[in-house]
Amino acid sequence: QLQLVESGGGLVRPGGSLRLSCAVSGFSLDDYAIGWFRQVPGKERAGVSCIGSGGRPLNYADSVKDRFRISRDNAKNTVYLQMDSLKPEDTAVYYCAAGNPSSDYVCLIGPPLRSEYGNWGQGTQVTVSS
Repeated sequence: QLQLVESGGGLVRPGGSLRLSCAVSGFSLDDYAIGWFRQVPGKERAGVSCIGSGGRPLNYADSVKDRFRISRDNAKNTVYLQMDSLKPEDTAVYYCAAGNPSSDYVCLIGPPLRSEYGNWGQGTQVTVSS
């Protein structure tokens, strides 16, 4: 059974940093791409970043490029999202999810698409506010 559990959210001031973790179980990170998404009330869940099943490719939404960095630790079965220079508009619930077989290709050409991912975690709240 595929399980993903997010952690690391919290309240941070503008310009600050947070590192989110997505701990996975029931599968290997070498078998699935992992995507990070975020959602605010009243809006669709939007793709933030993805990492392919082999650790490549990596991709990011334009709004977070040069500020966020995705990585993974196979030994810990964990994918990370390092978020720097946070802005109030980054406030959202952040989710990670495992991709379907075509998600590696989708990650090659752009940020993750919700339709390509499933087995969602429960989410972790990130609030950027002074």
